[in-house]
Amino acid sequence: MRGALGRLLENIVRPPKPVTPARSGNPDAVVDCAVYAGGSRRFGSRQIPYAEAARLASRRGAFVWLGLHEPSLSTMNAVAQVFGLHELHVEQAVSGGHRPGVEVLGEVTRLVLRTARYVEHDRLTADSEVVETGDVTVLVGPSFVITVRHGPVGPLREVRQELESRAEVLRQGPWSVAYAVGNRMVDSYLDVAEHVEHDLDRIEEETFATERSSEFAHIYQLKREMVEFKRAVLPLAEPMSRLLELSGVPEELRPYLVDVRGKLARAADRVAGFDELVTSILQARLAQVSVDQNHDMRKIASWAAIAAVPTVIAGIFGMNFTIMPGLGSRFGFAGAIIAMIVIGGGVHRSLKKSGWL
Repeated sequence: MRGALGRLLENIVRPPKPVTPARSGNPDAVVDCAVYAGGSRRFGSRQIPYAEAARLASRRGAFVWLGLHEPSLSTMNAVAQVFGLHELHVEQAVSGGHRPGVEVLGEVTRLVLRTARYVEHDRLTADSEVVETGDVTVLVGPSFVITVRHGPVGPLREVRQELESRAEVLRQGPWSVAYAVGNRMVDSYLDVAEHVEHDLDRIEEETFATERSSEFAHIYQLKREMVEFKRAVLPLAEPMSRLLELSGVPEELRPYLVDVRGKLARAADRVAGFDELVTSILQARLAQVSVDQNHDMRKIASWAAIAAVPTVIAGIFGMNFTIMPGLGSRFGFAGAIIAMIVIGGGVHRSLKKSGWL
């Protein structure tokens, strides 16, 4: 009893050090890590440390899906040691921002896709962000698939959940993940294209409306956003075709990849059409500005011609000559004013009739 009282007093005077919770086997960059076999996720929904998952997936017919979000170099080096990745895979996965493509290095196939998301806005302005993009790198190995995502766009949690509900596709191994990710990216392109089409319709209506604003910087902004969107969609066509030529892709997945390629072709056609439409709208708006400026210059020139009539008459009678016709007449001033009005009115009528006013 006396010893317990002493320990209590000691803890009051000098509190014990807080116990540091044990760190999990997954670093902060790991979004999820699971082992799949037979078309289903093993060990429930819990997240497994990737080193342990790699060991468990060594069995035949099982594979690991490791999802990373903006990993650091140290994290990717640790992952590379576990899964036997090449140092080039590590550098490329850490840097991000790569062009869509596919390449094979050893037993690992690297597929890069651009993510895209439409940014909601009430009104398109000169600094509105219309399309936000990022990238996803998919590393497909014999018994693993690693997805590395950069940027806030394109989270893959829903892709994982959807794929886990499709056992017949998930049975095809790591390539089923590559298909699911590619399919979701292409679907997002089509979704963005649908929203962008509404923006283009509004801009087209504004451009050809009877009363329109003189500002068109927002059209330039949409043009810049379409260039970014086009860089995400169009370069993916060639890698998707190359995927179908790889010998490691299961035959059962090839029809699904063909379907993705078809949807990508539709998305590419729409994006290319959007780019041409924005260019046409911009050219039309510039032509309208040029026409409006010419119309304004014609008005200015017309009023300058009308103003020249009284200027000339007043200038003539303002000269310091002693002898001048009508200078000594009592009706000289009234005659000069009437002449200004009549001649100026005739010039105004002529210009109005010709369409300058």
